[in-house]
Amino acid sequence: MKRALISVYNKNEKLLDFSYFLEKKGYQIISTDGTYQYLKKNGISNIIKVSDVTCFPEILDGRLKTIHPNIFGGILANRSIEKHIKSIQSKKIFLIDIVVISFYPFFEKKNESIDFNSIIEFIDIGGPSLLRAAAKNFLHVTAITDNDDYSSVQKEICHYGTTSLSLRKKLAGKVFNFTAAYDSAISQYLLNDKFPVYLHYSYKRRINLRYGENPHQEAAYYVSNIHRGAMRNFSQLHGKKLSFNNIKDMDVAWKVVSQFSEPACCTVKHSTPCGVALGKNVVEAFQKTYYADSISSFGGIMAFNTSITKELAKEINHIFLEVLLAPGKYEEDVLRVLKLKKNIRIISINEPISNQLEYIQIDGGILVQDPDINNNEDYKIVTKKKFLDKEIRSLFFAQKVVKYVKSNAIVVAKGIQTLGISGGQTNRIWAARQAIDRALEKSKEDLVLVSDAFFPFRDVVDEAARSGGIRAILQPGGSLRDEESIKACDDYGIAMAFTGKRHFKH
Repeated sequence: MKRALISVYNKNEKLLDFSYFLEKKGYQIISTDGTYQYLKKNGISNIIKVSDVTCFPEILDGRLKTIHPNIFGGILANRSIEKHIKSIQSKKIFLIDIVVISFYPFFEKKNESIDFNSIIEFIDIGGPSLLRAAAKNFLHVTAITDNDDYSSVQKEICHYGTTSLSLRKKLAGKVFNFTAAYDSAISQYLLNDKFPVYLHYSYKRRINLRYGENPHQEAAYYVSNIHRGAMRNFSQLHGKKLSFNNIKDMDVAWKVVSQFSEPACCTVKHSTPCGVALGKNVVEAFQKTYYADSISSFGGIMAFNTSITKELAKEINHIFLEVLLAPGKYEEDVLRVLKLKKNIRIISINEPISNQLEYIQIDGGILVQDPDINNNEDYKIVTKKKFLDKEIRSLFFAQKVVKYVKSNAIVVAKGIQTLGISGGQTNRIWAARQAIDRALEKSKEDLVLVSDAFFPFRDVVDEAARSGGIRAILQPGGSLRDEESIKACDDYGIAMAFTGKRHFKH
């Protein structure tokens, strides 16, 4: 007789349908008490309890049910080795052909506010052990941990009378993939070490993406099973499938606007902010952001830190955006207006920035660091001229933007609106010239300049003075030639301060 061991935490219709199928195909089902009661109650008759196989009752409040030679022998026996078969026959152990397991919900429970002793009870021991045993013996045993695989197993049993080796091998791989993620989540919860000896964070695939960085590259998006975060729980309400680049840019745009309490708007293109502004209301924030760089905004990603109004939706529809990102629920009349644009991807985002670690993959390894979330507004004036109050606000607004611009990064702002952004250059003077020239196209007075790192020479100050409109500069300081830059500022009548904090973004 063929046998299937079924022991699941989540009992649902899919499981019931699969159990009916197995019974119809002549399988005897072996189950732990909870699953046994559920299946028996719903009409499964060819079923016995695990305790009837082990001749031993569940003990320790259910902690010990299936860990027994009569169970593991039936799963692990290699059918092609005569000695294995004789061994289990001599001990009257039944062969088990299919193992269906779902674990205690540690992934879900770790995010709930429950005490340490309670969450320990959701660390599954027997389930992972059973699945690993079945997966190890995939040459003969079918291991199932995903409801979506029931249909594949049913189809092959119907056609061939059993599952194929290729399917069993694939399902075994899924088992070890899942148990690794499960163990990783438990490890991180217990260890609570930012930089552990072994790095094995757990991620679950959320969506297959339209394509990667380029159309010929396939890509998928994974979310953390361990940490919560803004980009983990967003919802797409409209538009084409997201691409790899869309999600990268969404992440940057949301991080920029999330720094501000006033209505904020940010446009991102190729992972770099091209326009950022605050406003008295969301419409003003949008108008100032779009004015900051209307050319680069074409086909960009635009994010807001507050809900989109119908008035704003109408204005947005006059420009071309790839993605629109805003918090919370969109009103129906707002969605109706926005959906007039067939392909725009409308995203609702529901969580704040998680401020977890950042990871950058390199060939053969991965770099891990704390995120650059330092918003300390400490500074030291190093020039004869001091900052005006309005310049201080403008400078620290621009500093929150410069952190997300590729180094060498320069941001020129007027008030709480960027007018010139440049970065990703191999030297700072090129970035400074580009940012200043872009700003001068829109205004020639009351400008401030912020740099992500120190000035190696006085040339950036000279460029700022050439503009005739830059009145204040904020930079980390720390160059061997700081005094040259300070003297240049004094000569030109520009105020400058050092923060002592660098904000490189490579």
